[in-house]
Amino acid sequence: MGDQIQNNNMITMRPPKIKNKAANPIQITAEQLLQRAFLDRKKPFVEPDYRIRDEDDLNEIKQRKRKEFENKIRQQRFHMGHWIKYAVFEEGLQEFRRARSVYERALEVDYKNISLWLKYIEMEMRHKFINHARNVFERAIELLPRVDQFWYKYAYMEEMIANYVAARNIFQRWMEWRPEEKAWLAYLSFEQRMGEVQNARQVMYNYMDAFPRLKTYLKVIKFEIKLGYKQEARQLFEKTLEELGQEALKEEYFVNFAKFEIRNQEYDRAREIFKFGLENIPKEKSKKLYEEYLSFEKQHGTKDDIDELIFNERRLHYKLLIAENKMNYDAWFDLVNLEIATGNSARTRDTFEHAVKNVPLAQEKRLWRRYIYLWYNYATFEEMEGNDPVKAKEVYERALKLVPHSKFTFSKLWVMYAHFQVRHENLEAARKIFGTAIGKCPNDKLFREYIDLEYKLANIDRVRKIYEKYIEVFPDNPDPFIQWAQLEKSLPELERYRAIFDLAINRPTMNMPEKVWKAYIDNEIELEENENVRNLFEELLKRSKNVKIWLSYASFEAKIDDREKCRAVYTRAEEYFKAEKLKEERAIILESWRKTELQFGDAQFIAQINAKQPQRVKKERKIVIAEGDIEEEAGKEEYYDYIFPGEEEGQNLTKLIQKAKQKALEKKLKEQAENQQNA
Repeated sequence: MGDQIQNNNMITMRPPKIKNKAANPIQITAEQLLQRAFLDRKKPFVEPDYRIRDEDDLNEIKQRKRKEFENKIRQQRFHMGHWIKYAVFEEGLQEFRRARSVYERALEVDYKNISLWLKYIEMEMRHKFINHARNVFERAIELLPRVDQFWYKYAYMEEMIANYVAARNIFQRWMEWRPEEKAWLAYLSFEQRMGEVQNARQVMYNYMDAFPRLKTYLKVIKFEIKLGYKQEARQLFEKTLEELGQEALKEEYFVNFAKFEIRNQEYDRAREIFKFGLENIPKEKSKKLYEEYLSFEKQHGTKDDIDELIFNERRLHYKLLIAENKMNYDAWFDLVNLEIATGNSARTRDTFEHAVKNVPLAQEKRLWRRYIYLWYNYATFEEMEGNDPVKAKEVYERALKLVPHSKFTFSKLWVMYAHFQVRHENLEAARKIFGTAIGKCPNDKLFREYIDLEYKLANIDRVRKIYEKYIEVFPDNPDPFIQWAQLEKSLPELERYRAIFDLAINRPTMNMPEKVWKAYIDNEIELEENENVRNLFEELLKRSKNVKIWLSYASFEAKIDDREKCRAVYTRAEEYFKAEKLKEERAIILESWRKTELQFGDAQFIAQINAKQPQRVKKERKIVIAEGDIEEEAGKEEYYDYIFPGEEEGQNLTKLIQKAKQKALEKKLKEQAENQQNA
C-alpha cells in the first residue's frame, strides 16, 4: 500500500506525506559539526628523542634494538634477513660473541641457507679471526659439500695468508666430491701459481678421468703441448680415439690432432689423419676439417691451382661477418691475415684502413683492448712486410693521437713506437717518445722499458735520472728503489747503493717496507758485509720486535758460523718475549734455538737449551660475556699454554702432572697384580 502511495505521489509530483511532524529530540547545528571536526583532528607525530648522552642511554638503545630484533625473529623465524641484520648490528658494536651466537641460532633454523654461511664467514675473515673462519668453513663444507662457493673461498683464504699446503689439501678434499669443471681448472690454476708442474699435470689427468669426454681430453692435450710434453700429447691423442670411440669422431679432434703433427713437421702423419677424419665424418659436419686439409695441402702439397679459390671463399665469409657487425674485430683480424697471406700489399693496406676506422663507440679500455691490436699489426706490416718506415711512423702517430690518454693509455703502443725509432737509428726520437709517455700517462712498464733501453746503451747517468723520476712519480713503490739500488751495486757504486736503500727504509709511507728491508739485508749478505747486516737487523728490531726478525737475525749469525753472536741474539729474543709474557713467541724462539744448537753439535749447549724447552699443555678457561657492570659465564673453551721450567706456575703444574702420572702408574701396577692373583 505504501509503495502504491509513493508511486502515485511521484506521478502527481506531490511531496510525500509525513506521519510525525514533531521536532527531532536531537538538534545538530553547524557549531557542533565544527567542534567535532576540531576534536577529532589527527595530532602530528612527534619522533622520540634517541640521542645518546651517556653509557646508560647507549645500553638502553642496545637493549631496545635487541628486543626489536628478537621480536622480529620470533614472529618471522624463517626470514633470514632479520637474522643477518641482527648479526650485523652486533658486529657493528664489536660484540663478536653475540654476533656468532645470532648466526649459530640462525643456522639451527636453516643450515642450508648459503647466504647465511657466507655472511658468517665474511664476518670472521673481515675481522681476521682466521681460526674461527676455518671452523665455519669446515662446518659449511661438511654440511653442504656441493656448494662450490664455500670451497673457492676457503682455498682462496688459505692462499692469501700463504698457507699453501692447507690450500692444496682443501682442493684435494674438494676434488673427491667430483665437482664441476670450473673447480678442477681452479685447482690447476693454483698449482700453476705455485710453480708445481708435476702436480698440475696430475690434476689435469684426474680431471680427465672425472670427465671422460672429448672436450676434456683436448684440454689436457693442449696443456701437455704447452708444457712441451710432445710424446705424451701424441699418446693422449691416440688414447682419446681408443677410449671414447664414436664420441671422438668429430672434426674438432682431427683438426687438433693434425695441427699438432704439422707443428712437429710430421706431414705424412698429418695427411693420414686428415684422410681418416674425412672418411669417417659426414660431409656436412666436416666443413672445417676439409678447409684445414686444403690449407695443409696448399702449404705442404702440390695443389697450387686451388689457392685463389680458397682465398676468395674465405674472404667472402669474413666480409659477411663484418657486414653483420663492423665491430667484430676478430673477423677483421682474420681478413687482414688472409690478405697478408696473399702477398697483395695494396689490398692488405686498404683492408687495414677500413678496419681501423671502426673506432669503439665508448672510451672504455676494455672495448679498446682488441681494437688497438689492429694498429699494432698495421704498423708492423708497414715496417716489416711493406719495408716502408715512413708509413709505419705515420701509423704509430695516428694511433697515438686517437687513443684518449687522459682516460687510459696502452704502454705497448708507446714502447713499440720507441723501439721502432731505435731500429731506425733515431735514438733521440725514441727518448722523446718515452719522455712524452711518462709525462702524459706514467706507469711502471714505461719506466722499466725506458730504463732497459738506456741500460743497454750503457747510459748510466740517464738511467739514474729516469730512476729519480720513477721514484718521484711513485714514491711509495718499493720496486724502483730496489732495482736502482741493485743497479748501483752491480756497477759497483756501493755508497749510492746504500744511500738509496737508506732512503727507502726511512720513508714512512712506503708500501710493503718489509720487501725493502729484506732486499737490503740480502744484498749486504751477498756482499759479505756482516757488520752492516747486523746494524740493519738492529735498526729493524728498534722498529719491530716481530719473532720472524729475531729468527732471521739468528739464522744469519748461524750461517756465518758466529756461534756466540747467534746465541746472544737468541738470548735477547728469549728475554724480550719473557719480559713481555709472550709465551708462544718465546716457545718458537727456544725451538729454533734448539735446532740451531743441534746443527752446531755442542753437547753442553744442547743440554742447556733442552732444559729451557717449555711444556705444551691444554687448559680450559671460562668464557665471560660482559654487559655493562654485569659479567656472565658463557661456557668454557680450550686453549694451549706453555709452562717454562723454573717458573713458579710451571713448577706447581709440573708437580700436579707428576702426581697424576704416579697415581696412574700405581693403579696400573695394582690391576696387574690382581690379574696375576686371579690367574
